[in-house]
Amino acid sequence: MPNPPSSKSRVILGLDPGLAITGYGIIRSGPKIQLIEAGVIRIRRDQPLAARLKELYAGIMEVFESLPIEDVAIEQLYSHYERPRTAILMGHARGVLCLAAANSGKAVHSYAPTKVKSLLTGNGRAPKSQMQLAIQQQLMLKEVPDPPDVADALAIALCHHFATGPFAELLKKSRKPL
Repeated sequence: MPNPPSSKSRVILGLDPGLAITGYGIIRSGPKIQLIEAGVIRIRRDQPLAARLKELYAGIMEVFESLPIEDVAIEQLYSHYERPRTAILMGHARGVLCLAAANSGKAVHSYAPTKVKSLLTGNGRAPKSQMQLAIQQQLMLKEVPDPPDVADALAIALCHHFATGPFAELLKKSRKPL
């Protein structure tokens, strides 16, 4: 017989990596999902790459130091054939975020954008507007989360909540084998 759903709450940090803007969203997962904080870390574009990475690291460490984060979820690296440079730059930012999590003693859980969209909307190709509405409903927000970097970070945090929470086994059972 499966274990009953846990009522233990967890603080989950969702990250949407970027070298100009990194979105973050922090939720409390439990019987009721609560938004704790969400925002962006803006990186000055007029600096060399190393200085920008250092600025990102300092910004995310402030987030780690300000709240008792237990789980970290981040978007998996993906690339488009038309923009390989974007994927490379995102990889730099993602690496810094993973380093900050490791230095804070946190494991990092990665989710593909299509999985995040599928878990929240039922459509792995959902447009940003549909994602923002799903996040608004899940977190009972008065408005859709904006900018998109914040919405993406909150979506990743929610995905981790659903993928690891009390109903994770039901999600696994409902998936079709490849």
